[in-house]
Amino acid sequence: MAVSQGETADFQVHTVDSTFLDQIAHWPATGPAPLGWLPASGGARTQVIAPGDTLELTIWDSNENSLLSAPGQRQVQIQSLTVAPDGTVFVPYVGDTRVSGMTLQVAREHLQDAIDAIVASAQVQLSMAEGRTNSVDLVGGVGNPGAYPLPDRNYTVLNLIAAGGGVQPALVNPQIRLRRSGRIYGTSVARLYADPGLDTLLHGGDQVIVEQDPRQFLSLGAAGQQSHHRFPQDRVTALDAMAIIGGVDSRRADPGGILILREYPDSALRTDGTGPALPRVVFTLDLTSADGLFSARNFDIHAGDLVLVTESPITSAQTIFGLIGSVFGVANQTANLAN
Repeated sequence: MAVSQGETADFQVHTVDSTFLDQIAHWPATGPAPLGWLPASGGARTQVIAPGDTLELTIWDSNENSLLSAPGQRQVQIQSLTVAPDGTVFVPYVGDTRVSGMTLQVAREHLQDAIDAIVASAQVQLSMAEGRTNSVDLVGGVGNPGAYPLPDRNYTVLNLIAAGGGVQPALVNPQIRLRRSGRIYGTSVARLYADPGLDTLLHGGDQVIVEQDPRQFLSLGAAGQQSHHRFPQDRVTALDAMAIIGGVDSRRADPGGILILREYPDSALRTDGTGPALPRVVFTLDLTSADGLFSARNFDIHAGDLVLVTESPITSAQTIFGLIGSVFGVANQTANLAN
């Protein structure tokens, strides 16, 4: 429920209680827009040839007068056959042959049939080195970043992270960012670990970035710590925030006067109660009451929020107006310095 405000106030004040939680659940979110993620699916358990891959062809021929081999030679190696953008490779005496989209076994049989028309007794062996379109990049946040070939079409994000030495333990709430075909998908490592259905398959050319959660909130006033705090988990509630900042200073703080200051973009403003009426909003929490504690447990902190622990009881909206004064400005200056 909103607290009455003075005519000159340029912010709203709302008391966070069980009634208000139902209302704010419909408000627009602040901070970076959430990224979608791709569900897991199945793929072939063998590698598939793609443009950019390099093939090595070995042809075994026991004929004395072979078209392919010199006298006394029993094998011919044709190296560095790069698969062209149209999916073909050039094989001497055979010409351009399409191999893209085939497994190594199918491609070997295809080339065997083509060479049989020239040297009926020849046997073909085929190997491959993966190119850019059959490998993925693992960037930052792991023990061994780099380019990794796709061993088959069932290679997943977690397989890649394991191959890269695992996530660095120092990262706070590490995040996965998957870049594919000009789009970015994202989720947290914790969510990926918890739900196997999210361990999506990788495609050749994908770029996987592991980084710590960039979201932060600020604490000021009679808090245990006055600092910027990273989000240690995907969801941080007001009660979580109090634990993160080290609680309140028992000598000075008023647990009944916890303020959370938040700024909304103009696009989030509403006049029908489904969003804030003003861009600057102050949420008040009373941790001395059961309803206040339960409500704090269900009130989400957003990136960029300021948690202000007051030193004196908050008894009226006018007191809040006098207290806030230039706090929004202080918070903005502190955020700018942090950046």
